[in-house]
Parts: sequence; structure tokens; C-alpha cells
Amino acid sequence: MRALRVLAPAAALLVTLLSGCATGPDPTQVRLDNLDARVGKLEQFVSNGSLVQLAQQQNALQAEVQSLRGRVDSLQEHDRRFSQQQRALDADLNKRMGALEHATAAESAAIQAAQSSAGAGSGTGAGASSGGSSGTPSAGGGSNSLAGMMSGVSPTQQSVYQQAFDALKSGSYSVAISGFKGFLKTYPTSALAPNAEYWLGEAHYVNQDFGQAEKCFRIVLKRWPDSGKAAAAMFDLGNTLIAQGRTREGHAELEKLVKQFPGTDLATRAEHVLHPHGQ
Repeated sequence: MRALRVLAPAAALLVTLLSGCATGPDPTQVRLDNLDARVGKLEQFVSNGSLVQLAQQQNALQAEVQSLRGRVDSLQEHDRRFSQQQRALDADLNKRMGALEHATAAESAAIQAAQSSAGAGSGTGAGASSGGSSGTPSAGGGSNSLAGMMSGVSPTQQSVYQQAFDALKSGSYSVAISGFKGFLKTYPTSALAPNAEYWLGEAHYVNQDFGQAEKCFRIVLKRWPDSGKAAAAMFDLGNTLIAQGRTREGHAELEKLVKQFPGTDLATRAEHVLHPHGQ
């Protein structure tokens, strides 16, 4: 009996503890319930098509990125080619402007000689060539000499022409363009008209207005095919077409120059353009 009385409190305590455990949450079950809830949310997310939409959006973004990369590569290649063309054009313009200074200086000297001869009453002038493109005397006979032209025009025409020509020599190309245009409008049949039209084209060229330059050189060849500026206009027309990216047309003009004016300096220069590596 005494042993039972001793064990009774312990038994009661054990029952109490067991009853408490039975009523508390099972950690394992709690974790299972949480997992079930998360799986349910995922199932609901998938059932709504959200994952499919995200995948589609991701694919669309990747395709757009690839397209943009392709455009960037294309623009970089275009910029590289444009830079090369611009450098070549700048080099050509620098050479042309330097040669233009030499050409205008030569013609200026011829004008002064012609005017001096006219003032002295000789009427025959210095017999200088009318000058070619970029400082090269053009192909042409003595009848096309600048002195002969100057002797056949009035002092007023000479003065108007000289003003435009001086502007060209000084690099005031816009002023020269206006001056030569005014001269050609006022004196379209002047003996100096071929020269004025040619220099107008040169002024447009150094201003990189190749469309107008082409027009002027074509006018020289059409209206004055036998003038002292014909070969120079043909040479410059070819280079103007090349500068516009019309290489085939430009080469055709240069080949025509080589055939019509063989052995001239301009023909040699045309050959160098056509065959830069001596091929």
C-alpha cells in the first residue's frame, strides 16, 4: 500500500504531461501543412498561365536584345565605312583646294598679262592657256587662250569676272559662286562664259555641293565642247561622280577623257584614278 501511495503522484504527473503533448501542434504536421499551402499557390500560379506569360516575355526580350545588337553592329560598320569615305573625301578636298590655289594663280597671271597687253594695244595677249582642273593646263589650242578671250570682252565683263575670280582665289567660295552666277546671267554669250561656268563648278565642288558641281561641268561640255575648259570639265565631272558614289559613271567619263585627249597631263591623271596601283 505504501508503494502505491508513492507511485500515485508520479503517475498523475505522467498523465498530465501526455495529455499536454496530445493537445499541442505537431511540428512535422505544421511543415507538411506549409508545404501543401505553397504547392497550392504554385498550382494556382501555373493554372493562371503566369509562368507561360513570363517565359514568353523573356523570349521576346531576348529576341529584341539580339535584334538591337544586330542593329548596333550594322550601325558601327556603317559608321566605319562612312568615316573612311569622309577621310578620303577630306584628303581629296585638301589636295584639290591646294591645287585650286595654284590654278587660280596661274589664270590670274594670265589675266593680268592679257590686260597689260590690251592696255599696250597689242591685242594679242600672252597666249596663256585657260588652265585646267586643279592647276593642270587643259587641252586646247591657242584660239582658246585666256589672253585671246580677254581681248574680246568689254572692260566691264572683265571687271565682273575678275571680282568673282578674286573671291575664288581667296577661298570665299560662296561669294565666288554668287559672282560667277551673276556673270553668266548677265553675259551668257561672253567669251569668258566657259571659264566662269567651270570655276563655278569648282567652287561648288570645294563646298561639297557635288550635285551643282556636276551640273556646271556638264554645261561646259555641252555648250562649249571645244573650249579650253572641256578636258578639265571632263576630268572634274568624273571625279565629282565618284565623290557621289557613282563610280562606274565617273570612270566612264575618265576613260572618255583618256581617249579624246591622249598624252595630256589630264589624261595621265585620269589613268592614275582609273588604275591607282598601275594595273
